[in-house]
Amino acid sequence: MKPFGLLFPLGASMFDTSLLAFLSAMLILTLAPGADTFLVIRNTLKGGQKQGCTTSLGVCSGLFVHASLSAFGISLILMHSATVFSTVKILGALYLIWLGLKSLKSATKPSEKIKDLTFSEGKLQKKSFYKAFQEGFLSNVLNPKTAVFYMAFLPQFIQPDDSVLLKSFFLAGLHFIMALIWLCMVAHGLHRVGHCLRKPAFTRWMEGISGGILVGFGIRLGLVKGLG
Repeated sequence: MKPFGLLFPLGASMFDTSLLAFLSAMLILTLAPGADTFLVIRNTLKGGQKQGCTTSLGVCSGLFVHASLSAFGISLILMHSATVFSTVKILGALYLIWLGLKSLKSATKPSEKIKDLTFSEGKLQKKSFYKAFQEGFLSNVLNPKTAVFYMAFLPQFIQPDDSVLLKSFFLAGLHFIMALIWLCMVAHGLHRVGHCLRKPAFTRWMEGISGGILVGFGIRLGLVKGLG
């Protein structure tokens, strides 16, 4: 394998017979709801379709970090070093719990405060989009199970003559497109029925549910002892 052959053009091996199997597996993984999906739902309900899509972009951008870790073999450390795996796992768990607690705190705000936030959304929009991207990116990158999954999964689709880094980025790019389309569809769907969802009572209710789910994902991640 050629780990650093970035200047080689896309060869026929990029589109070999295993590509369909990869796309099928990624489709199942993408459609399965997880912490990233609920984070997109939370931010869409909180800031609208653009904020939800920005969160989606952050989530999907994190895939290239995992592809890089896989290609360079850094993820191997996560698989064989209990200390490193536990450290990254705890950081990811704490981050999800922190996001969840923020949502639960928002769910306790009275209707007037929620309306005030809505009216001032224009002033906060630019900052909130950056924060939405950051939240999505960190949510994905700080999940060690995603790194380990990429480390175990991607090599099955890399041929001996492939550039490992280039092929890893190619496969991650396909996953990026698929996941971004799906998550943006989720954000768009929520936006279409936003006139119902933006009622203060419903907003608080959804903040509470999404916050509880994110805390649950964080606790679950923190309790995972290994790869299973």
